[in-house]
Amino acid sequence: MKIFLALLVCIPLVFTSCGEDNDDNLVASANVSFKFSHKWDNTTINSSNLTTETVTNANGEVISMTRIRYLISGLQLVNSDGTTYSFDGYKFTDLEDETTYNFTPEINNIPTGIYTLKFIWGFSEEDNIDGEYLDLNSASWNWPTMLGGGYHFLQFDGMYNVDTIPSPFNYHNGTARVSMGVFEQNYASIEPETPINITSNAIININMNIAEFFKTPNTWDLNVLNTPLMPNYDAQKMMQENVLSVFSIDGVTQ
Repeated sequence: MKIFLALLVCIPLVFTSCGEDNDDNLVASANVSFKFSHKWDNTTINSSNLTTETVTNANGEVISMTRIRYLISGLQLVNSDGTTYSFDGYKFTDLEDETTYNFTPEINNIPTGIYTLKFIWGFSEEDNIDGEYLDLNSASWNWPTMLGGGYHFLQFDGMYNVDTIPSPFNYHNGTARVSMGVFEQNYASIEPETPINITSNAIININMNIAEFFKTPNTWDLNVLNTPLMPNYDAQKMMQENVLSVFSIDGVTQ
């Protein structure tokens, strides 16, 4: 069963009108927010070291990073009884701007309980509407019309082989072009398995392991797949597979 959180604001009114003398049937509720952190395996990556840290990917290329921006949407918490609470909006994160690391839905009051998290990497087909979101347009986040339109899911730029002959890479993810004028939706459903026990107002901590973009299940060879990747169907589908292992639950602050 799905519950849209806009409906939850009516619940207290229903209880008030029942005229019961006890609250035995009331379930405590909590507000939730989400805090994202970013690492390359065990190394924290944030605005202070994004452009200065040197790391090595699973294929052995030494790389530096110049930009990481990504978008997720459709956040949901699924209760242990299968009830789904859906949060409106989307989250655009720029690692150079730490104010974008957090996300607090406008309406997010849910019953306490044990949950699992779900969200969409990028936009679903229904939401990935070309030119629809003014803030994303201003951020130059649009995906080219000739490649299917809509918006990027990820912009990850940097240099590889920085210890030998540095060369640029542009690991950009979005709609996959099958052939001229034929496109395939390329978003992914992210579902970390770690249970989330919400007992009061909570911050759900989510970690992005950037190294996983190059690691699981596809070991990424930047000497072969570096740029341009946006029109490369096989590369886009490999990105879709690799993003499934990027996010994990990093505990709950209550």
